[in-house]
Amino acid sequence: MQLSIAPAQGPLRGTVTVPGDKSITHRALILGALAEGHTRITGSSQGEDCLNTLQAVRGLGVEVQEIPEGLEVVGKGLCGLAEPLNVLDCGNSGTGLRLLAGVLAGQEFFSVLTGDASLRSRPMGRVVKPLRQMGASIAGRRGGELAPLAIQGGGLKSMIYESPVASAQIKSCVLLAGLFANGTTTVKEPMRSRDHTERMLTYLGVPLRVEGCTVEIEGRQSFEGKPIAVPGDISAAAFFLVAASIVPDSEILITGVGLNPERTGILDVLLAMGADIAILNTRETSGEPVGDLRVRSTRLTGTIIGPELIPKTIDELPILCVAAALADGETRITGAQELRVKETDRIKAMAVELARIGVVVEEQPDGLVIQGGSAPRGAVCQSYGDHRVVMSLAIAGLVAAEGSVVIEDVACVETSFPGFHDKLLDLLTNSK
Repeated sequence: MQLSIAPAQGPLRGTVTVPGDKSITHRALILGALAEGHTRITGSSQGEDCLNTLQAVRGLGVEVQEIPEGLEVVGKGLCGLAEPLNVLDCGNSGTGLRLLAGVLAGQEFFSVLTGDASLRSRPMGRVVKPLRQMGASIAGRRGGELAPLAIQGGGLKSMIYESPVASAQIKSCVLLAGLFANGTTTVKEPMRSRDHTERMLTYLGVPLRVEGCTVEIEGRQSFEGKPIAVPGDISAAAFFLVAASIVPDSEILITGVGLNPERTGILDVLLAMGADIAILNTRETSGEPVGDLRVRSTRLTGTIIGPELIPKTIDELPILCVAAALADGETRITGAQELRVKETDRIKAMAVELARIGVVVEEQPDGLVIQGGSAPRGAVCQSYGDHRVVMSLAIAGLVAAEGSVVIEDVACVETSFPGFHDKLLDLLTNSK
C-alpha cells in the first residue's frame, strides 16, 4: 500500500480535529483497569496502538465496553486482574508494553508481553532493570533486553530509581509498579519528561509528590474510577501545524488539542522559527490543559533544537525536519539519540528520505543538520514501517517543486492517525 501526495494547488483552509492523545489513552485504559468502579473515557484514540492496549486490558479480565461517546472500563482494583490465558500482544506500541510491564510486575501471576517485529527490536532493558530491582522475575530475549518479556510478578519492594535518560515510559513503568510496592517509590530523571501519568494519577485521587525531576508515590493506594476526557493529540496536530505554515496563504484551526507543557516543544520550536500560531480558548480537562490552535502560513527560518528541547519534541522531530527543510537557513538538531530507538532509527530514516527528495542534510550521531530554503522534489520514498515518517514525508509532498512524493508501505499510519489522508484532503478541498 502506497500514498501519493501531489503538490498542493491551493492553500489549506478550514477547521480540523485530530485523534485523541495516544499517550493519555494508554494511561486511561490501564489506570481505569486498576481503579475501583467505572471509568468512562471520551475522545480516546482509535489508532491500532491503543486498540492493542485495550485488548491487553481485556486479556487481564477487565471488561471494556464500547459506548457512543468512547469506552467504559469496569475497573478491577489493584488486586483484581486475572492471569491472562494468552500472550498479550502490544503490536507496535512501546508505551503500551512498557507501562503494562510495570503493572504486571506487581501481579501475583505469570504473563507474557510481546509486539510486532519493530517492537521486538526495541530496548526493554531500560524498564526490566528497575522492575527486577523491585523484585519482579522477568525473562526475555538477550537477558531481558528485548521482548517477548515473561513476567512473574508480585512481592515488589519500593526503591529509589535514578533513570539514566528522561523518559516518560521508564518513569511511568516504575511509578505503576510502585502502586503495588510497600513504601515509597521514587523516580529521578536527568531532565523532566512528559507527565501524563502523574497528572492522571493525581486526577484520580492518588497522592504524589513532585519536585523538579523527582516523583514519589506511596504504594498500595486504591482509587476510584472517574470520567476521563482525552484531548486531541498534539503529536498528530504537528503535521497540520507544519503543513499550514509552509503551504502559501493557508489558515486553519485545530480544535481541542492537548497543551501539556511537557508536550508543547513543537510550538516552542515553530514559534522560534517564526511560525504564526495563536493559542485560543484554553481550558483544563481531566487534569490536562487543552486549547485550540490557529495557524497561518509564513516564511520560517532555521533554528537550533538542542538537548533541552528533545524530551518535549521527541515524537515531533520527523515533521520538524520537514519544517527545517523549507525554512531559510540551517537547522541543527542535537542530543536526539533517543530517536534511534523509536519505531525505526528516525535519525537515519529522515536523513535518507530527505536526501531522496532533494534536501541537503547531514546525519550526526545524535541528530541532523538540515540546510533549508529550497523546495523538495518528487520521489519514491520508504516508510520504514514508521507512521511519523510517512506523515512527515506526505507534508513535504505538498510543497514539492515538481512531481509527487510517493511513499511505500503506509499501512503503519493506522497505528496513530486513522483517516490522516482524508483530513488533509478536506483542508485542501476547503480552500477551493
